[in-house]
Amino acid sequence: MTRKRKTAPGIHTPGDDELLFLPLGGTGEIGMNMNLYGHAGQWLMIDLGVAFGEHELPGIEMVMPDPDFIVERADRLAGLVLTHAHEDHIGAVSYIWPKLRCPVYATPFTAALLRRKFADDKATDVPDIIEVPLSGQFRVGPFEVELVTLTHSIPEPNAVILRSSCGTVLHTGDWKLDPDPLVGDDYDKQRLISLADENVQAMICDSTNAMVEGDSGSELDVRAALERELAGLKGRVAVACFASNVARLETVMRVAETHGRRVALVGRSMHRIIASAREAGYLQDMPPLIDVRDIDYLPREEVLLLCTGSQGEPRAALWRIANGDHPDVELQEGDSVVFPRG
Repeated sequence: MTRKRKTAPGIHTPGDDELLFLPLGGTGEIGMNMNLYGHAGQWLMIDLGVAFGEHELPGIEMVMPDPDFIVERADRLAGLVLTHAHEDHIGAVSYIWPKLRCPVYATPFTAALLRRKFADDKATDVPDIIEVPLSGQFRVGPFEVELVTLTHSIPEPNAVILRSSCGTVLHTGDWKLDPDPLVGDDYDKQRLISLADENVQAMICDSTNAMVEGDSGSELDVRAALERELAGLKGRVAVACFASNVARLETVMRVAETHGRRVALVGRSMHRIIASAREAGYLQDMPPLIDVRDIDYLPREEVLLLCTGSQGEPRAALWRIANGDHPDVELQEGDSVVFPRG
């Protein structure tokens, strides 16, 4: 792959005897994860994500980290390793990668979703994504890289072990240690335990609410609670959900089937996630979905709408439904909206 940029003169280059960590985004904040490790004259990037505009940023939907530091050193960027497919970890790839033009490494689900994002944006400048298996080991520039399977609210989350001549670092990525993940592999407990004997010099730990005491709970508990909730509901039911939470999507579809309801996806990202999950081998034996444009042909008590917008995001499906602005869906008296917790 040809790189057009040249390293700017007079800048520091990581030495053979040093291992540098430089977060360009995501440290001390939610979103915009963009981390650099430097060693032996080269850089390795872990994740390239976005944050979403909050109330203090009216009119701004998305915020990206400032990539200028590494853009100026793009010829020394050995590669981009993606820990998982949440937007705060991959959402900036399609915008910033054309300035970097480095190899991209990802596990199958993340790779499938990233390809669809580029396709949906009708991008013509697209990276060749190198698929890495779960627990895979590979080399990127001066780094030996090993993935460690974790659990989270999306398939295939990984911690990254980086080995160099200056020692070993563990970059956790996001994690939620779920004993019953329902979709995807369990976290690799034994590999995490064995790391204690490998003289890891530093752990860069990244997970929302990691400093809050207590258990995060399991998706299995959410499924049981949703079973109870739907049992007494009449009319149409809309369930709010992060599209990326494939285990939650599977939960909702299974519970809907139990209660004799057909599921329609509402929100473009829902379709993208479902397609990517199936391409990667997940959700293979689920009940068939119905097109949201066909829900009016069914009795209201036989319909369940799986909607984006669980945090009230403007322009998400549930927001548009609540404001009477959705072209295919309307709710009326006797219908219900469910926000699963956990």
